[in-house]
Amino acid sequence: MNEEQMPEPSLVERLNQETGVIAWADLVRHFARGVVIHVSVQIDLIDAAVCLIEDNVTLLQTWADEGRVRRASDDDARDWTKREPEFWCVVSAPWVLVQEKTHATRSTVH
Repeated sequence: MNEEQMPEPSLVERLNQETGVIAWADLVRHFARGVVIHVSVQIDLIDAAVCLIEDNVTLLQTWADEGRVRRASDDDARDWTKREPEFWCVVSAPWVLVQEKTHATRSTVH
């Protein structure tokens, strides 16, 4: 197959390819701009990004009400400054969605 015949990757595939690890030190500038969205480990990071991109207000509001998706707070920043964690990260401009990286977290490939 030549390049012209290659199918376009799906949104989920594209987001999976764009997901990476970022250190708190590199995330600070985005936090200062107020664009960091903290995603609980209870939700797949890619699912949250798709929901945001597709403007699924109902599901986003449910997650927000449950505290599973929220704008990162000053308390988060103070905690992260002390601990200096790494995060799984995906950008859905202007938002930077992050999920603290632990051995148990990693967005699954859909």
